[in-house]
Amino acid sequence: MGILKTTARLVPAIAAAAALTIGAAAAELVPVGETVGIEVQTDGMLVAGLTAVETAEGDELCPAADCGIEPGDIIVRLGEREVHTSADFEEAVAALDGGDVTLTLERCGNLIQYTLTPVRAASGEWRLGLLLRDGMAGIGTVTYYDPATGSYGALGHSINDPASGSVLSLSGGIITEAQVADVLPGKAGQAGELHGVFDTNVQLGSVLLNTAQGIFGRTNAWAGREAIPAAAEGEIADGPAVILANISGDEVCEYAVNISKSGERLLVTVTDDALLSATGGIVQGMSGCPIIQNGKLVGAVTHVLVNDPARGYGIPIYSMLEAAEAVAGQPAA
Repeated sequence: MGILKTTARLVPAIAAAAALTIGAAAAELVPVGETVGIEVQTDGMLVAGLTAVETAEGDELCPAADCGIEPGDIIVRLGEREVHTSADFEEAVAALDGGDVTLTLERCGNLIQYTLTPVRAASGEWRLGLLLRDGMAGIGTVTYYDPATGSYGALGHSINDPASGSVLSLSGGIITEAQVADVLPGKAGQAGELHGVFDTNVQLGSVLLNTAQGIFGRTNAWAGREAIPAAAEGEIADGPAVILANISGDEVCEYAVNISKSGERLLVTVTDDALLSATGGIVQGMSGCPIIQNGKLVGAVTHVLVNDPARGYGIPIYSMLEAAEAVAGQPAA
C-alpha cells in the first residue's frame, strides 16, 4: 500500500505541464525529508460514493447506481455543461427538469457516457444519487528540491482515489507547512500512520503533476540548502544507507536502513533502533522520505510491507527525475 496519509475534503482548480531539462545522472538536489500538507483538486467531480434518494412517496432510488456509475469515476460533463468544480456541478443539477440527462465520466483513463433519469427528492430538488468531492488532502514527505529549476518531487508514488485505486487526474493543488502531532506505530498486519496538522494559509508551493513516480510542482521553500548528487542508474548498491524522516513536530532526523535493488524498485529495511521504537518502521505519511547512500540521493521510500512494517519499498531517484521532466515552464511559488 502507498503511504501518503490522506483525508477527504472539498476544494476548487489550476494548470498542467511542459518539460524540465535536468539530466538524471547530473542533477544536484537538496534532500528534504520534511512532512508537508498536500491539498489537490481533481479535474472534474470525483464520485466518492452512491446514495439512495428518498422521494416524497417514500421510495428510495439511486439513478447513478442503476445506470452503472461507480465510486472512483470522475464526472467531467453533465448534460451540455462541462464540470470542473463543485460549483459547475451544482449549476448543472439546478438546470435539470426531470428528463433524461447524459453524464460523461472518466474511468481508468477512458471517457464513458451514461444516460440517467433524475429523481425528485422529498425536498423537491432533482437528485442523481451521487456523493461527490472535487479534491483530497493529507500529509506526505518531500523527497527533493532542485535548486536549478525551482521544482520539487514528493511521495514517490501517485495520489490515488481510495475507492477505486485509480490515479487521480488533477487540475492542480498546493503543498503547505505541516507538523507531525503523533504516530500510530505499525505492527504486523496493520500499517501505522503519522498524524499531522497543516495550515492551507501557509503555502510552500504548487502541485502540478500526479504520476506513478510521485507528485511534482514548483517551490522556493528549500532554496539555499546544500545539494548533493543524484545517483544515476547503476550507482545504487545493496547495503547500508540512511533515510531522512520527520516523525515528530517539524524535525527531520537521519535513520539507518539497508537497501537492496529489486528490479525497478528498492527494498528498504529499517535497522535504526530509534525509528523502530518510535514507529515500528515505515508508516503512512513517510511516502517520499529521501534515501541517501555514499553521499548521493538514491531514491525515496514509497510503500510499507503490511505484514512486516520494518520493511518496505522505494523508488530510485532517477525514475522520479524522469517523471519530473513534465514540470518545467510553470511559475515558481
